[in-house]
Amino acid sequence: MGSRDSVPKIQGLRARAVRVPMRHPHRSSGGIITESPLVLTDVLTDAGVIGHSLVFTYHTTALGPTAELIQNLDGLIKGEPIAPAEIEPILARRFRLLGTQGLVGMALSAIDMALWDALARWHNTSLVRLLGGVEKPLPAYGAVGFEGAEGSAKVAEDWARRGFKGIKAKIGYPTVKEDLAVIRAMRKAVGDDVAIMVDYNQCLTPAEAVERLRVLDQEGLAWVEEPTLAHDYAGHAQIAREAKTPIQCGENWWGPLDMQHAIDAGASDYMMPDVMKIGGVTGWLRASALAQARGIRLSSHLWPEISAQLLCVTPTAHWLEYADWWNPILSEPLRVKDGMADVAGASGTGVSWDEKAIATSGL
Repeated sequence: MGSRDSVPKIQGLRARAVRVPMRHPHRSSGGIITESPLVLTDVLTDAGVIGHSLVFTYHTTALGPTAELIQNLDGLIKGEPIAPAEIEPILARRFRLLGTQGLVGMALSAIDMALWDALARWHNTSLVRLLGGVEKPLPAYGAVGFEGAEGSAKVAEDWARRGFKGIKAKIGYPTVKEDLAVIRAMRKAVGDDVAIMVDYNQCLTPAEAVERLRVLDQEGLAWVEEPTLAHDYAGHAQIAREAKTPIQCGENWWGPLDMQHAIDAGASDYMMPDVMKIGGVTGWLRASALAQARGIRLSSHLWPEISAQLLCVTPTAHWLEYADWWNPILSEPLRVKDGMADVAGASGTGVSWDEKAIATSGL
């Protein structure tokens, strides 16, 4: 049997801040997103294996501080084996008083994901195989921004033409009539065989959400996402009780404990962790176990390469959210054919760099 001494040791961390222009700018209720602010993390080991991960800071103002924070954690794990299940509690204890949300949570997840990538690469396998699973095709859905009825229908039609069987649109217009117009325009564009989901991005009060869903419940939606504030578990529970359409939450939960609070409150019919916010691979596995115990269908938020592999080992796997936002800097972006994600042949978590592209995206 191997020992702790036989596992490669961590030599250090390298964190780089990059800004990657989006091929297709994404319009939200808060404005137009034209670039992805990313921190790329590499875990260097004494075996020559390098583990990779990336985190998305949403705002460029958080880009430098996040990269610096990750780099500052170098001394806490240097010399440790690449054993993410051992390192996670070490880092969690260090930040118990400060908290493990926000930038700290992103930094810890960046390290966790990079460690799992390094471990899988050291074993010359993929994350899904390392976790005891096998590759399987996963249904993926594409996203539509805040584009109005005509624009949303056009984008939805493009996703459907590419073979995607699910499409999610941002709504939350001034009136439910406008929300309804977007949904119906998309339905007309893609037909009855494509699932349509909608995302309110937390913009309603519980009372407003209940009123709007009385109208939207007749539209055959696959789910309504985050109608009210992400951590208003009681509010979401009220909406879920009143609505016929399934409620979907999870992308803004920080760690499995947030998910447990939502489950206890009955806040969401479906759940969709974000691997960066839920605690990396280690956090996802804990969230997956919670979902399995309650029979809750689990989808993903962003991070398609690593999320696709994690969904392959998630017993209640539902949908993969697909986005190509950071494809320009990846050497092997996730393959999607006829709306199904394919992780066959992936190395590690599927994240590796196109260094030439990165050289033109650095700060």
